[in-house]
Amino acid sequence: MSVLEKMSSAAAIALEDKHGAHNYHPLPVVLSKGEGVYVWDVEGRRYYDFLSAYSAVNQGHCHPKIVGAMIQQAQTLTLTSRAFYNDKLGVYEEFVTNYFGFDKVLPMNTGAEAVETALKLCRKWAYEKKGIHENEAQIIVCDGNFHGRTTTIISFSNDENARKNFGPYTAGFIKIPYDDVEALEAALNSSNNIAGFLVEPIQGEAGVYTPAEDYLTKAKALCAAHNVLFIADEVQTGIARTGSILAVCGNCTCENKCEKQASYVAPDILILGKALSGGAYPVSAVLANDAIMNVIKPGQHGSTFGGNPIAGAVAIAALEVVDEENLSQNARRLGNIFREKLNEFIQTSTIATLVRGKGLLNAVVINDTEESDTAWNICMALRDNGLLAKPTHGNIIRFAPPLVMNEEQLLDCVSIIITTLKQFEK
Repeated sequence: MSVLEKMSSAAAIALEDKHGAHNYHPLPVVLSKGEGVYVWDVEGRRYYDFLSAYSAVNQGHCHPKIVGAMIQQAQTLTLTSRAFYNDKLGVYEEFVTNYFGFDKVLPMNTGAEAVETALKLCRKWAYEKKGIHENEAQIIVCDGNFHGRTTTIISFSNDENARKNFGPYTAGFIKIPYDDVEALEAALNSSNNIAGFLVEPIQGEAGVYTPAEDYLTKAKALCAAHNVLFIADEVQTGIARTGSILAVCGNCTCENKCEKQASYVAPDILILGKALSGGAYPVSAVLANDAIMNVIKPGQHGSTFGGNPIAGAVAIAALEVVDEENLSQNARRLGNIFREKLNEFIQTSTIATLVRGKGLLNAVVINDTEESDTAWNICMALRDNGLLAKPTHGNIIRFAPPLVMNEEQLLDCVSIIITTLKQFEK
């Protein structure tokens, strides 16, 4: 088949099935174009995107400012590796550290890479600054976490599908229940070798579990009292998704970073990815202050592509779009409308039992077991009705549209979701 020949959805799916590893189970829709809140399949059907590439496309598909920055830089200089300096990396580093209020950034490419980087940074700090004996540091994590699928990360995952037959696993982690301050305190008191606490401010992959309002504040205070690093994984929740620039900003309503607000929980290490590039290019980052970041010396960590010129140009443009288009405020306002409308429906529904979330990161719990295919079938019906979403954990459907969505579009989507759910009422 010629590369210029138009391909049907069936042919595209068959081609992936034959030549690609079967490590995903996509919804059967083949997309070929995106713009703003919409995507189109190869047959030309238009859909609302209610997943945003797992919150990577917060700024909307193919945002002209972000794409323009990428094209301009790609036509000038793409990659130098870190063997040499380039004229974009320092500019990006200054921009992103000022934007989020940290001394330094360690640039990487993917979310999982950034998490691995944060774990290494935390351990090295523990040995060289806190005085824990080498190879004895422990990091506290939460049940139900999702930080990626590298060997280290699956070692402390609860997802047996991601773990089984990939061992031996990496030691050095203590798992506690999520949103349980007492469990965290007990773990901190259990050993003098605790180096850090790695936590998602909202557990997205687990089903958009939103903790108690004071959970992060209390967790950070406990970590500070025990000289333990508070590590916030904001790969999915960051960059305006939850109604503030970071989920750790709590209920802050300012337009940018929130370190001076009472609701801000300042991480010792902040992990970012996904929407840091608006979905246009793989960009991730680990941010920390000098007392932590300066333990990393030349040759001890790195990436050929991390901090490349395109990544820097794209990330600056992506963050500027967040501010210029008030995406945090829009996510906060539309998220409230979404949950209000869905809660009204749920009061009389037999198929949907709960809606939860923050900003435009939300989930609807379906009245069936995790082993059932009801949520999958609902997503198939949503597709047929012009909206794309995906189940997580069997009976939960995650809804996370691009943050450039307007109220009229949101209400249209709410109508589609409710109409579709009514088709499955028991």
